[in-house]
Amino acid sequence: MSPVRAEERSPDAASASRPLLPLWAAVAVAIAGGFVYDLGFPDVGIWPLAFVGIAMALVSLIGRGAWGALGVGYAFGAAFWLTHVGWTSLYLGPVPWLALSLFESLFVAVGGLAIALAYRWVPAVGSSRWVRLVVLPLVVAGLWVAREFAAGTMPYGGFPWARAAASQSESPFAPIVSWVGFTGLSFVMVWVVAASIEFTRLQGWRRPRRALPIVAMAVVAAVLPAWPTADAGSFRVASVQGNGPSGYFDERERGDVLRAQLEATAPILDEPGLDVVLWPEGGSDIDPTRDATTAAIFDDLATRADAPVLLNTVTTTGDEFFNSSLLWVAAEGAVAQFDKRNPVPFGEYIPDRDFYYALAPDLVGLVQRGYSPGTSSPVFDIDGVLAGLAICFDVIYDDLIWEGARDGAQVYLLQTNNADFRGTDENLQQLAFARLRAIETGRPVVNLSTTGTSQVIAADGRTIDSLPAYEAGAMVTDVQLRDGLTPAVVLGGWIPWTLTVLGLAGLAFGWLRTRRTGRNP
Repeated sequence: MSPVRAEERSPDAASASRPLLPLWAAVAVAIAGGFVYDLGFPDVGIWPLAFVGIAMALVSLIGRGAWGALGVGYAFGAAFWLTHVGWTSLYLGPVPWLALSLFESLFVAVGGLAIALAYRWVPAVGSSRWVRLVVLPLVVAGLWVAREFAAGTMPYGGFPWARAAASQSESPFAPIVSWVGFTGLSFVMVWVVAASIEFTRLQGWRRPRRALPIVAMAVVAAVLPAWPTADAGSFRVASVQGNGPSGYFDERERGDVLRAQLEATAPILDEPGLDVVLWPEGGSDIDPTRDATTAAIFDDLATRADAPVLLNTVTTTGDEFFNSSLLWVAAEGAVAQFDKRNPVPFGEYIPDRDFYYALAPDLVGLVQRGYSPGTSSPVFDIDGVLAGLAICFDVIYDDLIWEGARDGAQVYLLQTNNADFRGTDENLQQLAFARLRAIETGRPVVNLSTTGTSQVIAADGRTIDSLPAYEAGAMVTDVQLRDGLTPAVVLGGWIPWTLTVLGLAGLAFGWLRTRRTGRNP
């Protein structure tokens, strides 16, 4: 094997891991980076700024010691999360907002420590500049998505809300999710940024060919088309946004939300050829399976529309409550039921209630009724058309969406209630997930909210129908059904696990190399 030429040798590991910034400047850059990173997400949604925010986070971590990395990582995470989920304070005040933001920042801090260690250890793997240009960025990207994976799975099911990929719903990189899912897109984003940083640090412009892997990856990622799925006919959906008093703190009487939905539905009942009438989460504040008068209302509605009604309400089984979607057929009642798979902790139920009640009795006391997680299939057969379901924040959990596609869903009907976040960017952040889910699965998505933002999204991510937010209205849309599975769905959980192992294994191998060579950069 020929020796590495002198000009291709990397600087030693000590110089590779030298801090780029003094600690005070690194903290300042990390805080600014957190704010910039948020600007890449809706509602501002300037997607290139997500890459800039990632770059600022990485630059601030290079060369940091353990405590410095934890502090810098936490500063970046807190600046981002406090901005990104400010909508959680709208009605409940600062405690939930601060608790969620500062807790999620802990994951960012630990991830920052791992990345800082990678910058110290991985250059010891070999003397070739390609270690710095290719291997090190791969490990850094793997560690970034490992942190996202951990935050998205624990505790209490995790909160996979702000993954890097969610910033790219309207960017040229969005089609990547059909190949490698959300985790894979996040990985590609961070790899490109980390590789660009190393190219700059190595003064790569003196030898432009060293930029070829970075340029090739970026070009392929930007022009890669979404995985094609097969046309399976059309499906006419009437989607109704009632804009009723459906928020937790809205003043209302029993049946007010139901009445608002009925009023908004009336204008489209004469539309010919409807296949389903779709209502949003919480569209009926009375359970028709337990109230004969309400059951008669839905019988009449389904008869007049000449189509089944897909509604959502609160159901009970014994002592348990469920956030349930029901497929209602005239004279038959509820012929199918899907219960929300991922109730929101501290919103729809209180985990470890006694412990948290002792900390915040007033806030915990507001949640008197806890929803149980559902176990039923997320796919309904609607007169031969298979529709995948997800209720509100269910859309951010990969497993449920993949399950629907694998079980044959040809369209997704997503029901949500964003009334408690009126006037914030929460509904647009959630809509970004819905848009990426359409691309990831190669299926059209109807994202219907009680108050907005409600849109019909084609399988390629294009918006084909919409309603103004905070106004009552209805859409009648012919959506193109799709069959076939994308690589992202087929590979499913293998992708996050593989990339996480890649990052951790690279870090461990770098540590072993520093031990073996006696280096301690």
